[in-house]
Amino acid sequence: MEIHFLSRKMQKLCSSAKHMRGRLGPRNAERLQQRLAELAAAETLHDMRSLQKAHCHELGQDRDGQLAVDLVHPKRLIFEPADRLVPQKPDGGLDWKHVMSITVIEVVDYH
Repeated sequence: MEIHFLSRKMQKLCSSAKHMRGRLGPRNAERLQQRLAELAAAETLHDMRSLQKAHCHELGQDRDGQLAVDLVHPKRLIFEPADRLVPQKPDGGLDWKHVMSITVIEVVDYH
């Protein structure tokens, strides 16, 4: 899957282990690197559903259209489909099998 970043700051964080450790701590830095590698290796977003520990899921309410994967509780990596036209199923839901590009938004505890 193709990975984009919402900002240069987020791209810098996600591409530097040193920045990850400094901002998130060693455990979350390691998990973030793992999740980014899993996302990059996935052909489509649907492939992430088979990774039970990642717990890739859609968000709602004020984060409608965004998704999250678990880091070290309570942190989450937040992203959204970056495809020009977001693939949808006939019922209007996100078609995970056709999402091939994402934009990383932030790492946050949204609880």
